[in-house]
Amino acid sequence: MAEATSGSESSLTLIPAGPSETDASALVGRAAVDGVVVYSVAQSDPHLAAARARGLPLVVCDQPKDVIDLPFVGIDDRAAIRPVARALVEAGHRRIGILAIRLERDRHDGPVDPAVLPGAALHVQRDRVLGALEEFGAAGIATECVPVITRHINDHANCLSAAREMLTTHPDVTAVLCTTDSMALGVLEYARDQGIAVPRELSVTGFDGIRNALIMGLSTVLQPNRAKGAAAGRMLLSLLDAHLADQLPAGPPPREILATTFHAGQTVAPPRQ
Repeated sequence: MAEATSGSESSLTLIPAGPSETDASALVGRAAVDGVVVYSVAQSDPHLAAARARGLPLVVCDQPKDVIDLPFVGIDDRAAIRPVARALVEAGHRRIGILAIRLERDRHDGPVDPAVLPGAALHVQRDRVLGALEEFGAAGIATECVPVITRHINDHANCLSAAREMLTTHPDVTAVLCTTDSMALGVLEYARDQGIAVPRELSVTGFDGIRNALIMGLSTVLQPNRAKGAAAGRMLLSLLDAHLADQLPAGPPPREILATTFHAGQTVAPPRQ
């Protein structure tokens, strides 16, 4: 975003999206800004409501993607996860676990009831999990038997504890699909500490394409994070120009869906016997 808007004599103000509805209204309401990019919040998030209330040009990046009356930049998470899920299935895996980060605004660390997944508030993780389950189901895997474990915060300690929980409570899994590379790196670290050989004894996949994951040879999905930020910045500048000229955009709000790429890596192999 900074690069895309650098020639427009504009500056960026970062507003953290904390849990407090009062803080959200105050922070967004008082911010000296001409336009807003809302990045990866739930549809019910008070920061999005406060941004809407300002009546300024507004772009949503990543989520909520179901708000069709706002400009949007993101990826198709449900389709993007399928290649890594398919790679596990094609390698012969049938006992697969899924590690994901937060699905709701309220904190939950631990197993997820499959029945709540379709209604999860945070669309990015919801769609990645559902996309993977759809791929598994198409291969004849009973999706209700696929363990899904989440952590609210995507940091090193939580990723490592999620890996420990998955592999101790479900020792029969031969593969772990992770909806972030950070989660997958946690699995690789835990497996190494436990003497579990990857991929000979355990296959692992991620999502994002962060530098450390690529260095580790992780099988993952590359998403264009820099391009996503740049697209959101350009879209906001276009809306600002129209706003200043009192020109209402014609037609539906713009939506830009960026492509992702499957990176085969070296962490998928046939299941252990």
